[in-house]
Amino acid sequence: MEQKQESAFEKINNAIKNSVSVKLLSIGFLIAILLLPQSMIKSLISDRQGNRQSAVSEVYDSWAAPLELNGPVLTVPYIELMEADGQQFTQKRFAHFLPENLNISGTVDPETRKRGIYNVVVYATELSLNGNFGKIDMSQFTKMEEAIHWEEAVLTMGIPDMRGIQSSIDFQLGDEKHRMEPGVPGYLLLDLGQLNNSQGYIQDRQLQNQTGVNAKVTIDPNVTSLDFNVTLNIRGTKTLSFNPVGKNTTVELKSSWPHPSFTGQFLPNSREVTDEGFTAKWSVFDLNRNYPQQWMGLSHKIASAEFGVSLYQPVDNYQQNERSAKYAVLILFLTFISFFFIEILNKKRIHPVQYILVGLALTVFYTLLLSLSEQVGFAVAYWISAGIIIAKLALYSLSILKSKRLAGFMLLFFLLIYGFIFVILRMEDLALLVGSFGLVLVLALCMYLSRKVDWYNIKPKEKTMTAA
Repeated sequence: MEQKQESAFEKINNAIKNSVSVKLLSIGFLIAILLLPQSMIKSLISDRQGNRQSAVSEVYDSWAAPLELNGPVLTVPYIELMEADGQQFTQKRFAHFLPENLNISGTVDPETRKRGIYNVVVYATELSLNGNFGKIDMSQFTKMEEAIHWEEAVLTMGIPDMRGIQSSIDFQLGDEKHRMEPGVPGYLLLDLGQLNNSQGYIQDRQLQNQTGVNAKVTIDPNVTSLDFNVTLNIRGTKTLSFNPVGKNTTVELKSSWPHPSFTGQFLPNSREVTDEGFTAKWSVFDLNRNYPQQWMGLSHKIASAEFGVSLYQPVDNYQQNERSAKYAVLILFLTFISFFFIEILNKKRIHPVQYILVGLALTVFYTLLLSLSEQVGFAVAYWISAGIIIAKLALYSLSILKSKRLAGFMLLFFLLIYGFIFVILRMEDLALLVGSFGLVLVLALCMYLSRKVDWYNIKPKEKTMTAA
């Protein structure tokens, strides 16, 4: 009887079915193909994270910017006699003085604002500032007492976003209380001017007001110490930081937020972090920063010495979704290799289409996890999604393997692999270490299962032929 010639499709199908090498190559090819939807999922996570950031920015724009407190700074104007091209003229200069001691204490009260499906953490704080200025010594700037305008002195404090101020600011300086006014005049920060020949006088340009508050004060040159105190009711977002303008600066903060991240140039001298919140204390001296206690004009700037705390949010939903998606290749590989060993050791046959369906089920897990985590949180969403996918794959394994024992093995495998990934995702510092040891154990198990396999003599399970 003439044998029917096999078609090209049948030859390929038989090669995949009977050749271990071709089977392994086809599995690798399928994994590579299934990585395409994985990259789309990562793009989706990025888009959703962008939507969340937009919501956060909207709340920040409506609430207040991160708070960085600068000051107080005391500025005293004086007149300097100058000569150029045979002409004498005067120029107004500004001498800036920083406090001898600055003590700041306060409570940071976090609040959660909701925008759509997103929660945004902001804060309100009450800060108490006290300390003292030393004797205002102008001798290093001018020797002419009559050139000093003590009655035109200005007290300033830098606040980056005026919307955060929640009450009037009454600054107690010595025996007098001053109500702070909005803005920091530009002439206090830029000592530049233009010559007015008709008056023989250089007047500093009134630039656009800087961000902060100021008060005009009168200084008694005979006073050796000026005590001050002020209370700020202010709010901000994400971070609260300070510049150590005092010769001795101490800051004490406490809050009910359990996840502080201490930022800036100086870490706290002491801190305590619990599930109920944190307390922290900083102590910074003038020798720790790069600007002096007094200077003229633009000789120095208060910068690059800030320190403080950020209301850090531990790995959020999108970060954890992104991290979980990075393990997609690992889960695909371990799942496919497990089915491959079942084929080899139990003489079962699994078609590439069935591999594809299993891979797609594993891929759907990530879209399900992303959508659920936005509603119920990551942990709950993870186990709901994993439960659905594990149940589906266990039932599918039962149908294609025709064995309750092997289906039970796959059920246990998926429970272990998803449980292991969850443990890694919940870790931060030890995730790499635990993951590395997990991979070592998986590789050891694969080597153990394959130790007696004769890879050069693997034959398919022969079917019993019946007589015609």
